Amino acid sequence: MKPSVAVGRMAGMMLSLLVLPLAHAAERPAADPYEAEVMQSEGFLMAHPDLRMRKAGVEARQRGRYEEAREQFRIAASYGDKLSQAALADLLWEGKGGDVDRALGYAWMDLAAERGTPWLLAQREAYWNALDADERERAIREGRKLYAEYGDPTTWPRMERELRVGSRELTGSRTGWNGAMRSQARGVVGARTLSPEEFRKARYWDPAAYRQWQDEVLARAGSATD
Repeated sequence: MKPSVAVGRMAGMMLSLLVLPLAHAAERPAADPYEAEVMQSEGFLMAHPDLRMRKAGVEARQRGRYEEAREQFRIAASYGDKLSQAALADLLWEGKGGDVDRALGYAWMDLAAERGTPWLLAQREAYWNALDADERERAIREGRKLYAEYGDPTTWPRMERELRVGSRELTGSRTGWNGAMRSQARGVVGARTLSPEEFRKARYWDPAAYRQWQDEVLARAGSATD
């Protein structure tokens, strides 16, 4: 894909890339048919601020409230959500919700590609090739500051803490799983109530499993760019 084409396509595809991992984009095997419902349920989102704030950013963007979307994505980015970092890069690049800032947009896209996700690396390079010399110099300066605040070494321990707290609240550190906790943890999607067992899977709460799961979802989201 030529750099100019890649940059041009980003604005058109970003909203779908954001929505799909929260819904039905990254389809899992039939053995796990409830993942999309779990991810969209209130109980799950309250314990996962990265996905909750991404969802809020998506909803703000859908309503054309771009300044609000920037702020919501920034909060999600503080928990290491790479799709939110890419979405913020896109808003800055396009000048939605504020001034056009291509240098800062590149810095956010560089951060989104931190884990080596191929489609994000390709987008980062497309951004870089579209910058002029002054923008590149500033992008490097901005990138250093962003990495210190929003890079994985800073954001991942924060997300790990959230997962551990959520896991303790899910299982009950003293009293076990009782009716009240079950009611709190359940999420209603349509007319169906999700069972506690559907929330307990390791990939939703164990930090290492969660990180691996989110990286898989991120990689699959990139198939929409092919």
